[in-house]
Amino acid sequence: MAAMRYRLTFVAGVVLGYVLGTRAGRERYEQLKKSARQFAQNPAVRNTAETAAHQGREFAGKAYHVVSDKVGERVPDSVADRVRHLRDRATHNGGEDDWGTSNT
Repeated sequence: MAAMRYRLTFVAGVVLGYVLGTRAGRERYEQLKKSARQFAQNPAVRNTAETAAHQGREFAGKAYHVVSDKVGERVPDSVADRVRHLRDRATHNGGEDDWGTSNT
């Protein structure tokens, strides 16, 4: 009978600890989420992220042209045609790219 009482006490303690821990964890999660949202909406952070994204796109565009110029005719015709098509499309779009999008 004493063993049963200890088991029930232990189980009750585990349940109580779980409930309190879950509640505290949820509150901390909400605090972190709120802080992350405020950080992301900060104008300085947004400007920095936009500048980094713009510089990344510029660098990728330059790298794309350098690599395509150096590789030139050393690739199969199907790949060269695709590169020419992408270069022409980039030229006709005013230099804007569509990296990460699918048009197929």
